[in-house]
Amino acid sequence: MNNLLISFRNVSIRQYNSLVFEGLDFELEKGQNWALVGKSGSGKSTLLDFIMGKAAMAWGEASYPYFDCYIDKHHQDDPFFNRYKLMAQVSARHEFRNLSNTSDFYYQQRFNSCDSEDADTVANYLSAIKNVRPGGFWTFKRVTERLNLLPLLDKQLIKLSNGETKRLLIASALIRNPILLLLDNPLNGLDVAARQDFNELIREISDLGISIIMATTPAEIPEAISHIAVLDDGKMISKGSSDQVSIENLSLSTTEKINQDELRKLLSSTQWPSYQSIIGMENVSIKYGAKLILDRVNWQMKQGERWMLIGHNGAGKSTLLSLINGDNPQAFANKITLFDQRKGTGESIWEIKKKIGYVSPELFQYFPTGNTCLQVIESGFDDTLGLFRISSKSKAEASLRWMKLLRIEEYANRMFRNVPVSVQRICMLARAMVKNPVLLILDEPCLGLDFAQQEQFKNLIDEICSISNLSLIYVSHYEQEMPESITHTLKLEQGRVV
Repeated sequence: MNNLLISFRNVSIRQYNSLVFEGLDFELEKGQNWALVGKSGSGKSTLLDFIMGKAAMAWGEASYPYFDCYIDKHHQDDPFFNRYKLMAQVSARHEFRNLSNTSDFYYQQRFNSCDSEDADTVANYLSAIKNVRPGGFWTFKRVTERLNLLPLLDKQLIKLSNGETKRLLIASALIRNPILLLLDNPLNGLDVAARQDFNELIREISDLGISIIMATTPAEIPEAISHIAVLDDGKMISKGSSDQVSIENLSLSTTEKINQDELRKLLSSTQWPSYQSIIGMENVSIKYGAKLILDRVNWQMKQGERWMLIGHNGAGKSTLLSLINGDNPQAFANKITLFDQRKGTGESIWEIKKKIGYVSPELFQYFPTGNTCLQVIESGFDDTLGLFRISSKSKAEASLRWMKLLRIEEYANRMFRNVPVSVQRICMLARAMVKNPVLLILDEPCLGLDFAQQEQFKNLIDEICSISNLSLIYVSHYEQEMPESITHTLKLEQGRVV
C-alpha cells in the first residue's frame, strides 16, 4: 500500500458537460510509468486533465496516497498547498501570456517586433517557475542544458518554433520537480534528433523517481514505459505491463475511400487564373536584432508543384512560410514574388491570403475557440481567425459539405473548444480548403491525428493533387506522413537552403 500513488475505483469523468468516462478503474504505483494509447477521441487527454484537476468526477472513488504521504513527511501546513502542486502537465496547448498580463498572445504577434517585445524570454519564464520540492534534481541549469535551451534563453516565447516550444514546456514541467509528470503527446513537433533523445530523457526522469503518465501513439512508446493502457470510446479496454498488452492492431489502417465526385464538385466551386510563378524568392534574408533567421534564400515554385519543406526545429521553416502567407512585414524588404506579382507593388495582404489555404501548429495554438466548428471552417472564406460576420447560408452549406467529406459533420454545432484535438485539427484543414486555394500550405498538419486519420488525410491530399492543379507546401518531421504526390524538396539548415 505504501507504493500506491493514485487509485481510481468505478470513476466517471465529466468534461464540457459530457460524460467521457464511466466505471474507470486505475492504479498507479511508485516506479511505474504508463502510456495511454488509443484512437483520437478515445479519452486520453481527458484522463490526463482529470488527474490534473481540469475535469470533474461525476461519481466514484479517487484517492491520492502520494499526497497524504508527502504531507505526513514534510509537515506541510500551507492551506493552499494541494495535490496538484506535486504534479506537472504538458498539454497540447500552452498558456503563455504577455508581460503586461492583460491578454493572451495573438498569432501575428511573433512577426511584429514592437508587439513581440511584450513577450517574456525563455530565461525569465523558467526563472519564475516555483519548485515545490526544494533540493530536487531538475534545476534551471540542468533543464536548460538537458533540453538544449541554452541558445534560446534570450529568445521571446512568441518567437519559438513549435518544437522549441515543446522542449520549453517539458523543461518547465521538470523544473517543478513533480512526483507525477503528465505528458500529452510530448513528441508532437519535435524533429528527428529531439525525438531520438526523448527516449533517453524519459529514462533519466524515471530513474530520478518521477512517475510518468503519457498519452502517445503506439509507435512512440519510450523504453522506460512499464505499463500500457488502451483506451477506446471512454473506456480502458486493456491495461497491464508493457510486455503483456497487445497494441499491434492499433496501427492498422481502416480508412474509407474519399467521395471523389463530391471532392471534384467542391474543388470546382472557385476558378482561378493560371500563374507562371507561385513563389519566387531572391536572396531573401530575415533578421531579428542580431539573430539571422533566414540567410539568402533563393527559391522558385511553379504552379502545380508539390514541395516538401524540411529542417530541424528552429531552422527557419515557419518564418519562410510567414513571408508567403502575408503575416511577416519583413517580406516587403525582400525580393519576393507571389502569384506572378512582386511583393510591395500594390497588392494587399488579403489579396494574397485569399489564394492560400494555411494550416500550422502556431495558427492552431492561437486560433480563438469561441466559435462552433462549422463557424471556424466558414471563417476560411474570409481568412479571419473566427467568424466575425453573420453566417452566409451558401458558405455555411459549403463548409458543412467539407465536414461531411472529412467525416466530422457530427461536430458541426459543437463549440470548437469542446471537441477532441484531432477534430479541431481536421476543422483547420477544412478551413484551409473551403475556398479552393491556389496554394495549400500544410505545416505539420497530422499532429494529434491517430494512424487511421493520418492515412485518411494523406489519401485526401493525394486525391486533391490528382484531380486539380493545386500547388502544395508540406512540412513534417515524419517521413511516413508525406503524401505520395510530393514532387520537390526544400531543406533548411540554420536559415540556409542546403
